[in-house]
Amino acid sequence: MPDPHELDPTQQSLWRPLRLLQASMDADIARVYTDARIDGLKPSYVLELLRLHARGPMTITELAESVNRTHSALSQKVAAMREAGWVETVEGRDARSKKVTLTGKARAVVGRLAAEWRATEAAAAELEAELPYPLSQVVTDMEQALERKSFHDRIAEKLAQDPEWG
Repeated sequence: MPDPHELDPTQQSLWRPLRLLQASMDADIARVYTDARIDGLKPSYVLELLRLHARGPMTITELAESVNRTHSALSQKVAAMREAGWVETVEGRDARSKKVTLTGKARAVVGRLAAEWRATEAAAAELEAELPYPLSQVVTDMEQALERKSFHDRIAEKLAQDPEWG
């Protein structure tokens, strides 16, 4: 009988635990919002809401660039945030351009969101201080390693050695 790990390569994953850890921590942040009776807010919206509060209305392109996301990804997120009542689009300088802006619902809680952001960053710093090798240092080290050789190139090299790919 073949080893199930050989039949299902998804049984092995170095980074899935990291994604699960981040999902768990995001769920804890979501619980903070639920406890505070801030309904319908996803932790993934807060960066953009705070950015809009700090910088004012922006086009999707401007907002995407400011948070280092693609236009497509931000367009989808803005649509979801609009549907949830956190943002709206208003006419820009001319009738062809639209700007994303906070709704009254978002403006009413943005101070609390900034407080949560600061508390989350402080809690993350506290957590990192308990670790022998902080995650922020891991990220920096990985970025430097990827500058030397991209992840794409590393994957391509491994695929070139795999007969199933060829």
